[in-house]
Amino acid sequence: MSAQKITIEPVTRIEGHAKVTIHLDDQGGVEQAYLHINEFRGFEKFCEGRMYFEMPMITPRICGICPVSHHLASAKACDVVAGAPPPRPASLLRELMHMGQVIQSHGMHFFELAGPDLLLGFDADPAVRNVVGLIQADADLAVKAVRLRKFGQEIIKTLGGRKVHPNFAVTGGVNKALHPAERDTILAGADDAIATLQAGLAIMKGWAEKNREDIEKFAVFPTGYFGLVTPEKGLELYDGNCRLIDAKGKFLAEFDGRRYLDYIAEHVEDWSYLKFPYYKKMGWPAGVYRVGPLGRLNVAEKIDTPLANEELKAFKQLKGGKPVENTLYYHYARLIEALFAAEHVKVLLDDPDILSRDILNTRREFKGEGVGVIEAPRGTLFHHYWANANGQLERVNLIVATGHNNWAMSQAVDSVAKTYIVAGKEITEGLLNRVEAAIRAYDPCLSC
Repeated sequence: MSAQKITIEPVTRIEGHAKVTIHLDDQGGVEQAYLHINEFRGFEKFCEGRMYFEMPMITPRICGICPVSHHLASAKACDVVAGAPPPRPASLLRELMHMGQVIQSHGMHFFELAGPDLLLGFDADPAVRNVVGLIQADADLAVKAVRLRKFGQEIIKTLGGRKVHPNFAVTGGVNKALHPAERDTILAGADDAIATLQAGLAIMKGWAEKNREDIEKFAVFPTGYFGLVTPEKGLELYDGNCRLIDAKGKFLAEFDGRRYLDYIAEHVEDWSYLKFPYYKKMGWPAGVYRVGPLGRLNVAEKIDTPLANEELKAFKQLKGGKPVENTLYYHYARLIEALFAAEHVKVLLDDPDILSRDILNTRREFKGEGVGVIEAPRGTLFHHYWANANGQLERVNLIVATGHNNWAMSQAVDSVAKTYIVAGKEITEGLLNRVEAAIRAYDPCLSC
């Protein structure tokens, strides 16, 4: 029984609701700290009985921050259920929308959610340590950050009609072609987005140099790493095989995401509604892994755009080619991915098929079961649907991006609390903010 309990509720500057409890011993040291995910959503159950093709419009309502990720993962699952693979132009357009999602989400997280901690300091006055404080500290940078997010959001709106909960991907393709004028408008904003992300990378690397002591003790621990890769083991955010490596970088598995149940199981603890996925072959908890930007860059061997690939090379050298374990380097990895996404927007828009009107496969070879996999900004997202002969869903399984990182976030909270809260010393707001920052580094979407 703990002598004292400190509760942080709510955890701030994240999507969704969570609390942290820090249990102290009789001497005032940290006995154990817990991250409690106290939202219950129930989407898997109340989607039962719905028609499978409704899911790309239902599941984005899980979240207002990552609706595009659910929209596209759901559409990919429906393609398989219906036996209707989309034409190549439709896949390109879906991927373009996905790049917009990655840019707006990663950009917002670095500059608006994590930024106050990094740019103003973990110990800054909470009245200042926020977006308004960032504007006061560097108005020009704040405006560029807003424009960066707008660039990503406008890509989503151009394709899907609105920035949140777009109506675009349908079973077998998409419902709208891209017009040349729309292509040119998007293309005109890409270089500014790239420049802003390069400025963010310079800020991040400068901050890392000044705060190396914190980086090296702030929630540094070994796990496996998980993410999608291209056939050449490059970074992949839209489509590809799942790749898993261990804490030392040793290859463990690579598999088609449709076979995820052969490789991934989920553990349950009584203090959280969020489950804990792990690699079946290694068991619980030895098989825990991390996803999202840090996980993806650790499993990828290259990036197929030049600027981001150069940044990846520097990232890989942080630990001499071994996996990067430092939780705070999630922010660095996130910016590298956003840079790739902005570069990849230009690649997609230069593809001749991007303006094609061959955007929908109307043929059906009904399969009744389908899995859709995509790299949401926060990590690998699985949608798995089972439908009867009438197309009604009998079962739904979702493993959301944030869920994969549940063990790591819990470990990070406990590690940071034990590192910074010392028996006999005053527990300041800044110390507790560091515990919250351990969660923010993963950019969790707890609504998902």
